[in-house]
Formats: sequence, structure tokens, C-alpha cells
Amino acid sequence: MRAIVIDDSRAIRTILRGYMESAGFEVFDAADGALALERLEEVGAVEVALVDWNMPNMNGLEFVQAARADKQYEDMQIVMVTTETEIEKMALALDSGANEYVMKPFTQDVIVDKLSMLGVLE
Repeated sequence: MRAIVIDDSRAIRTILRGYMESAGFEVFDAADGALALERLEEVGAVEVALVDWNMPNMNGLEFVQAARADKQYEDMQIVMVTTETEIEKMALALDSGANEYVMKPFTQDVIVDKLSMLGVLE
């Protein structure tokens, strides 16, 4: 299984990488949505993307919209992992194609539970 972690915070990328690797994923990362799309072009589709909302260049919502507009990523599960807590933003992300939404701060159990609910983990 393969995943991409997209967050402008190196610390958050490192934490999420550790969680995903311990769950058996090969993990790629990127500091913003535009870099993530470039990375996905290099490595190919992944099963899951963990995406922050607030990033420079291309934010998480823009990444979700771009990924959902591209057929090669239609099976990728997208989990927003963000500090955005407004119901309107959650609804917008889900309506745009995100599969799940996790608010920071989070724990490894929360991430694993979301991935299990999505059927990415057994």
C-alpha cells in the first residue's frame, strides 16, 4: 500500500509518515498541493492521501479538486487533516471529493480509525 502526506509543516509530515509506515504503507510526501501532484506524476497513484488545508502555492482544497478532476486518482482515498474546524469548510471539502476529515490535533488511533472506516486498512 502507498500513501502521500501533503502538509507544509515538516513536523506534521514526519509524524504522519511514521503513523503510515507503522501501518504498513510506503509513504511519499509533499509540502503543498502542487508539489504533491508533481510527486504523484513521478510515483503513480497511491491508495490514500492525507492532506492539510492551509498550504502555500496550492492549498488542500485545490489539491482535492485537481485530484478528483483526474481519472487516474479516482480510487485514491483523500483524508483532510487540518486545523479548519468550521462545518462549512468540512462540508466544502467533502463535497469537493475528500472522503474523510480529521481535525488537528490528532492521534495515531484517529488516523488508523479513519483509514479503517475507508477500507484502506483491515
